[in-house]
Amino acid sequence: QVQLVESGGGLVQAGRSLRLSCAASGRTFQVYNMAWFRQAPGKDREFVAAITWNSGATFYTDSVKGRFTISKGDAKNTFHLQMNSLRPDDTAIYYCAADPKIWAVATITTLNAYEYWGQGTQVTVSS
Repeated sequence: QVQLVESGGGLVQAGRSLRLSCAASGRTFQVYNMAWFRQAPGKDREFVAAITWNSGATFYTDSVKGRFTISKGDAKNTFHLQMNSLRPDDTAIYYCAADPKIWAVATITTLNAYEYWGQGTQVTVSS
């Protein structure tokens, strides 16, 4: 069984920064493409950022480009989301997700491509 555990959410003022982390455990031999999605109240879950295991290529939704950075952690199957210049419309529950199909880059921004999900961490940005 694979478990994803997020950390780093919280309440911040607009313009400030937060760093989210996610660690996958349970299958130490497995590697993953990993991503962050978010869900604001009353809205669908949406793609935020992703990183491939093979090359470390990164992908971002337009609204976070230049402000958010996804990166691999030092430990295997850990990764981070550095969020700078936060805005009130970034307020949401942020979920990390892992896809063991590391060759499936074409679907890396697609919610249904991800097999494993964390429990979510709340990010609230006040104006």
